[in-house]
Amino acid sequence: MTDGKITKDDFLGGRISLSQPEKGYRITSDSVFLSATIRLKAGDKILDVGAGTGAILSCLSARLGENASEVTMHGIEIQDDLITLAMENSGGTIKYYKGDIFNDVPGCEPNSYHHIVSNPPYYEKGKVKASPYKTKAVAQGDGISDLRLWVERCLRMVRPKGFITLVHRADRLDDIICALSQKAGSIIIYPLYSKAGKDANRVIIRAQKDANGLLSLKSGLIVHKSDGHYTDQAENILRHARYLDITE
Repeated sequence: MTDGKITKDDFLGGRISLSQPEKGYRITSDSVFLSATIRLKAGDKILDVGAGTGAILSCLSARLGENASEVTMHGIEIQDDLITLAMENSGGTIKYYKGDIFNDVPGCEPNSYHHIVSNPPYYEKGKVKASPYKTKAVAQGDGISDLRLWVERCLRMVRPKGFITLVHRADRLDDIICALSQKAGSIIIYPLYSKAGKDANRVIIRAQKDANGLLSLKSGLIVHKSDGHYTDQAENILRHARYLDITE
């Protein structure tokens, strides 16, 4: 059973409409921003680890349009309620697998994906009060105690010279970089600032497997104006389906 009522909500300015629980796990702008950083070409394979209701891949598919059939999109999700909604949201172009990233998932072969994307649970198990809604509690980290292991498992899925792109809390950067640097390089850190003058509370991190390039810290994106409205750049991504180039 889901956490009650299901809503149908528009994203990318109405280009897609996604089903999600009214209470519990809800799609956030973090997933939309992450999806905007990925540019796929024909023949690419991409895997979303911890796919939730499928927002990241659905946004990618919408941006690709008719070309979505030229790439392979897979998602792994452990929660029955969420994977059911992800499959509903897929439009038939994305395949989701129920499974635990800490174990092998049949159908998702290690070392085979050009891109891995993930919005890992933001909190460690036992560090915050669990949400009363199961889908949100699990998505926030009630079932995970090791972010580094999550990242390491993501790295296991990406092919040599492939890319892993994550969005997470800025204060967990040390754990993420430590895990990535074991098998990847050319790390890009792209901060997301809630408002100008504020510390970054989210970061997008990209790394290339088996690469030796240096770490790069970018200027990042300011999401909101002082009055709370989205900045023009954020609006272009969230409403007009523009891409976000985190390499600039």
